[in-house]
Amino acid sequence: MTSFSRRNWLLCAGAFAAEGAFAGAPKREKKHGRGHIHHHTNFEAAGSAPDSLNGLAVGKGLAFGACIGTASKKPPLLKSTTAKPAKPRPAAFDDPQLRGLFVSQCGILVPENELKWYVVRPGPKTYDFARADMLMAFAAQYKLAVRGHTLLWNRSKWSPEWLNSYDFGSKPVAEAERLLKDHIKTVATRYGEHIFSYDVVNETIAPATGEMEDAPFTKVLGPEVVDLAFRLAREAAPKAQLVYNDYMGWAPKDAAHRAGVLKLLERLKKNNVPIDALGLQSHIDAAAISGGVPSNADLAEWKKFLDAVVAMGLDIIISEFDVNDKGLTGSIAERDRAVADYAKVYLDTVLAYPQTRYVMAWGLADRYSWLQGYAARPDGLPQRCLPYDDSYRPKALRQAMADAFAAAPARPLLPLKPA
Repeated sequence: MTSFSRRNWLLCAGAFAAEGAFAGAPKREKKHGRGHIHHHTNFEAAGSAPDSLNGLAVGKGLAFGACIGTASKKPPLLKSTTAKPAKPRPAAFDDPQLRGLFVSQCGILVPENELKWYVVRPGPKTYDFARADMLMAFAAQYKLAVRGHTLLWNRSKWSPEWLNSYDFGSKPVAEAERLLKDHIKTVATRYGEHIFSYDVVNETIAPATGEMEDAPFTKVLGPEVVDLAFRLAREAAPKAQLVYNDYMGWAPKDAAHRAGVLKLLERLKKNNVPIDALGLQSHIDAAAISGGVPSNADLAEWKKFLDAVVAMGLDIIISEFDVNDKGLTGSIAERDRAVADYAKVYLDTVLAYPQTRYVMAWGLADRYSWLQGYAARPDGLPQRCLPYDDSYRPKALRQAMADAFAAAPARPLLPLKPA
């Protein structure tokens, strides 16, 4: 597979330019040399307005971004799973107003699904980059930095059907290594330095036990599949930030999950595996902790976990932030207030660590959130889980995020290379 050439960028970007300016988006900026995201101080670069979420974050040496998704060709749950499929939801990228909001507020883009195996790998010998290329062209147009999610989602549930039933042949170890290397090299070399950070491995620890999930590559290669994935990623993307990403949280029920992740990270560091950061997905649940805030004991356990991570020399990123309000009752205003208050405590706690480098929301506006289908409220009302509502109006959560950025200690800016 050839790399994503300048001609590819221009052809794809031209489709967006033909639409004219997006609603709320800045004007096209004049061409100038590429620089770090924090060098963009004019109002023509994405997320550069001082009062945007990214602008507020950059003021403290952080950065802010979000995921955005294109129209899905595949169901959100695969045939091999027993879970009830989520209801189809609209694609954020199809909405010009949402794209405009994205450009005005974000400095970083991460494809929601477009680089996951079940999208980009329709078969063992084929790749489909059409949807990922579309987002990369959008990022190039507005000089957004890009994260890659994910090079390996190490769970059978989220593996494509062909991979779950793949015959690794008479030399399974060699074939598994070849298949994984081909995938990582193909994706990483296609986009080169246009992607500054990769979730190399996503979710390989079982929350209930703290042990490795059963997955196609794990069955052949064992736990060392994680080591191999990171080494291959470093080889294919030598300048990228390499991240292990998982959804262990701060609630008491996550204790085994946290312990399992620490055990994994400790092993990787002991084996000199090239890992740079831990991604905290931060899909936090506003009803998971009684009273909307953790007890002193629970908060101490969460800080103990974060302390252990940074003691290994790892950075932290908040990689998929949203707030599940499924268990909240009351009026919309009451729910929004509870979501914001809960989020503020969480963000203040994690952002207090200078090793926390940036914050990624898992979407910007409620209507496009994955939670609308996966965690539907029992009263049938929409989730109020993101910083903007269905009409793109800022909510209390947006203010809580802004306040958390303002309260965060300053830190050196992480160089992010925009696409």
